[in-house]
Amino acid sequence: MGIPVLHPAWTRPANGMTDGYSLEMTAKDRPALYEVANAIAPETPVAITFLPNETMDARIEAAIGLRALGFEPMPHLSARRIASREELAQMVARTTAEAGVRRVFLVAGDPPVPAGPFADTMSLIDTGLFEQHGIQAIGIAGHPEGHPAMDEAARWEALATKHAAITERGMATLIVTQFAFDAAPILAWLAELRARGIDCPVRIGVPGPAGIKTLLRYAAHCGVGASATVMAKYGISLGRLLGSAGPDRLVADFERGLTPAHGAVRLHFYPFGGLARTVEWINNYRAGSR
Repeated sequence: MGIPVLHPAWTRPANGMTDGYSLEMTAKDRPALYEVANAIAPETPVAITFLPNETMDARIEAAIGLRALGFEPMPHLSARRIASREELAQMVARTTAEAGVRRVFLVAGDPPVPAGPFADTMSLIDTGLFEQHGIQAIGIAGHPEGHPAMDEAARWEALATKHAAITERGMATLIVTQFAFDAAPILAWLAELRARGIDCPVRIGVPGPAGIKTLLRYAAHCGVGASATVMAKYGISLGRLLGSAGPDRLVADFERGLTPAHGAVRLHFYPFGGLARTVEWINNYRAGSR
C-alpha cells in the first residue's frame, strides 16, 4: 500500500514560510473559529487538543464544524486519559464517520497513571483501529529541546519506532514539534532527524502572538528553552514582562535557515494569545513577505 499524501502543500515548493500552515484549537474555541474562518486558508489542518475538561461529544462537534468550514480536522488523542479500548474505538469511529477525519495526533498525556489500558502512543497505534477506520496519517510529537521523562537516545528511539510502526500499517507519519523561541536548536534537530533516515514531514511549533507572561507560562509548563539569551533572540526582555510579543524574528530565522536538506517542513501555530490574533499575525506576515 502506498503512503497517502498528507496535504497538497507538501507536494509543491512553498512560496513563503507560512504557506501550508496549520493551527491548534480546543473544542471551546469553536465560536472564535467561526469569527475568523474567512481569514484562514482553505483546507488548513486544525488540531483539536484533548483537554481533560472537554467531552468526547464536544471534540467531535468541533471536528464536524471544522470539516463544514472547509478545514482539515486533526483530533488529538491522549493515551493516558482514555479509559478503555471501547472509548478509543468510539472516538475513532465517530470522528471518521461524522467529520471525515483522515488524520489524528497521538500523545501519551500528562497523567502519571493511565486511566485505562493505554500507557503511551505505541499502545494506541498497536490497536489497529486507525487503519481499520481509514485514517491516512498519524501525527506524533517531536521534542527538539528535550523531554522531562526521556533522554536524547530514548527520544530518537521512540520516534524511529513509532514512524516504522505507522509506515508498516500503511499510514503516513507527521511529526509536530513543541513550540520554540529559537530557530537554532530546531534546525539542528531537523538535520539530525534526516541524518537518521526519518524522512516524514515535520510541522515546527510556533507560538502565536501573546502576552509575554502567557508565553513564559506555557514555556515553563512545556519545558521549552526560555533563557534570557533565547528570549532576547525572540525579542523579549525578561526584565520587562509587560506587553506582548509575536514570532516575527523566529519565523524569519526559519525562512533564512531552512534548506532542502531539512526535508518537508511547515509551521504549526499554537494560538496562546487566541485564534484571532494568531490568524491576523499570519496574514499580516504573509502580506509583508510578498
